[in-house]
Amino acid sequence: MIGIARRAIVLLGAVGLALAFGKVAMVHAVEPPMELKWDQLVLPGPPKPLKPFFGGRDNSAPTHTTIPEGRWMSNPSGSSSAAPAPVVQGLDGKRVHIGGYVVPLDFEATRVKEFLLVPFIGACIHVPPPPANQIVYVKAEQGFDVQGTFDPVWVTGTLKVTPAFTGLAEAGYTLAAEKVEPRPRG
Repeated sequence: MIGIARRAIVLLGAVGLALAFGKVAMVHAVEPPMELKWDQLVLPGPPKPLKPFFGGRDNSAPTHTTIPEGRWMSNPSGSSSAAPAPVVQGLDGKRVHIGGYVVPLDFEATRVKEFLLVPFIGACIHVPPPPANQIVYVKAEQGFDVQGTFDPVWVTGTLKVTPAFTGLAEAGYTLAAEKVEPRPRG
């Protein structure tokens, strides 16, 4: 009888520990990412005037910098002479999920590791770039294969309010991507 009682106590203790550790593990589980929309990257209030795309350039400023081979238009540690982009400081360090279009910066064949995420097709390529607070510099350590040049993607990762000047456009945010996946159109 005592052996059965002792086993029951040990079993209940083990179940209690398992439940306690399970709750701790559940508390430390990764929260789902915030579904981020492009308008949430812009400060509320009247829009800031855009810097001119053509003309109005400071001729005393250097016109380009040398970029190492294989890092086409990628220079995230560089800086621009413009004032910092009006970004939303409250987004710093948030885990987010945002959709957009890829402008590749560092790639091998179809595998992309660094890119600009922009809100519309052709931004930074065929038309002037959007304001810096509408461009996200993304670094995907593992890289991903681009399906098509103008196909939309979902990016999940940690957003930082850290500007990056890539040589192609200034980005007001940087994102360390955990996952980049195709997004259905529409």
